[in-house]
Amino acid sequence: MTGRPLAFVLCQAVGAALGGWLSGERGALVGALAGSLAWWLLDLVRGMRLLRWLRDGAEGDPPRTGGLWTEIGDRLRRALRQRERTAQESGERLQAFLSAIQASPNGVILLDAEGRIEWCNQTAAAQLGIDPERDLLQHVGNLLRDPAFADYHAAGAYGRDVVITARDSSPGRPVRLSLQLHPYGQGRKLLLARDVTAIEQADAMRRDFVANVSHEVRTPLTVLAGFIETLQQLPLGEADRARYLGLMAQQAHRMQSLVNDLLTLSRLEGSPPPDTAEWTAVEALMAQCEQDTRSLSAVVGKDSHELAFDPGAGMEVAGSAPELLSAMSNLASNAVRYTPVGGRIDVRWQWLPDGRAEFSVRDTGPGIPPEHLPRLTERFYRVDRSRSRETGGTGLGLAIVKHVAQRHGAELRIDSRPGAGSTFAIVLPAARVRRVTPAPGGASAPRATATP
Repeated sequence: MTGRPLAFVLCQAVGAALGGWLSGERGALVGALAGSLAWWLLDLVRGMRLLRWLRDGAEGDPPRTGGLWTEIGDRLRRALRQRERTAQESGERLQAFLSAIQASPNGVILLDAEGRIEWCNQTAAAQLGIDPERDLLQHVGNLLRDPAFADYHAAGAYGRDVVITARDSSPGRPVRLSLQLHPYGQGRKLLLARDVTAIEQADAMRRDFVANVSHEVRTPLTVLAGFIETLQQLPLGEADRARYLGLMAQQAHRMQSLVNDLLTLSRLEGSPPPDTAEWTAVEALMAQCEQDTRSLSAVVGKDSHELAFDPGAGMEVAGSAPELLSAMSNLASNAVRYTPVGGRIDVRWQWLPDGRAEFSVRDTGPGIPPEHLPRLTERFYRVDRSRSRETGGTGLGLAIVKHVAQRHGAELRIDSRPGAGSTFAIVLPAARVRRVTPAPGGASAPRATATP
C-alpha cells in the first residue's frame, strides 16, 4: 500500500525537477502538475486493463500491471474462482438431488405459485401423460382434467390425498393414482403421484376375503342352528332325528374343511420353501391320492366315474410330501366334483423331454369358459357357486395348489374349453425329480440322472 503514494510523489518530484530546470520556479509547478497527471493516466490505464479482463469473463490470470491493481486483480481472481467452485458444487448437489428424484418410484412435479409446471420426473410423466419439455410452464389444471383433482386443487386443503384413475387405465388393467399437493417456498407446490393400484386391489381382496369367509361360515351355522332348534322343540321320530343329525354332521364337516383349508393357506404363506433334501416316492403319493379320490367319488354319489391312475413308478420328488399330496388331491377332487356321472378322469405323472416332470389331472367335464381361467386360483372364486357348494367345495383348493406349486418352484398349468373338459397340471423343475431303479432285494435306489 505504501508503494502507490510513493510512486505518486516520485512522479510529482520528477516533473517539478524537469520543469524547474527548464523554466525556473513556474516551470517546477507546471512540471509537478504534469507529473501528477501522468501518474493518474498510467494508473487509469492499469485499471482499464483490469476492467477489460473482468469484462472478458476473467479467463486466465489477471493482467500484471504492478502495484495496487495487481493485488486487486489477484484478490478478484481468487474470489471468482471460489465462487465458481461454490456454484459448481451447488450445481452438482442439485443434479444429484434431481437424479435421486428422477429415480423415485413415485411421480414428482414442481409447480410455481401460479400452478404451472416447472419440472417433473419421468415417473410422473409416464403416470400422468406429461411431456417434460413440451408441457413445461403449462398449468397443471390444463393437463390433469380429472374432476376430483380439480376440486382438490381448487379447495386448497392439502392435508389429504385424492385418488384418480390414470390415463392408461383399462378395464383389464386398472391403474389408480394417489395425488397430494405439498406447499413450500413462496406459494410453490410439490405434487406427489403414487401408484396405489396394488394397495386398492389388496384392500378389495381383503374385503372380499372377509365377506366370503363370513358367508361360508354363516350358511352352515344357520343350518346347524335351525336343526338344533328343531331337535330341541319338536318330538321327532328316530328316522327324522337321524336324518337331521346327519345333515348337521355334514354342515359341521363343511365348516371343518373350510377352517382346515384356511389354516393350510396360512401355513403355506408363513413358512419357508421346502428344501430338496427329502425325497418321496411318487408311487406312494399316487396311492394315497387315488384312495382319497375314490372315497370322495363314493361320498358325493359319483362312484360311476371311470377313474384311471398312473402310479408313477420309478420316480421320486423332492420337497414336502404333505404339501404335494394336498395339491394332488385337490386337483383330483375338483375333477370328481365337476365331472358328470359316466365321465372319465385320468391322473398321471409323466416325464417331459427337458427333464422336468408333470402331474396332471384330465377330466371330461363341462370345461371352463376362458374369461374365468385367470381368476381360478383366487380364494373363494368359483365359476358356478351353487354347484360348488352342493359338492362340498370350499373355494380354496386351487389357491392351495398355486401356493404349493410356487413353493416348490413349479408351474401350474390350466387348459380348458367349454364342452371339451379340463386339464390341470403341476410341472416340477428337473432339480426336484429323479428316476429310481429297483435295487437287489426289491428296494429302490436313485439314479444319478434326472432326465427321462
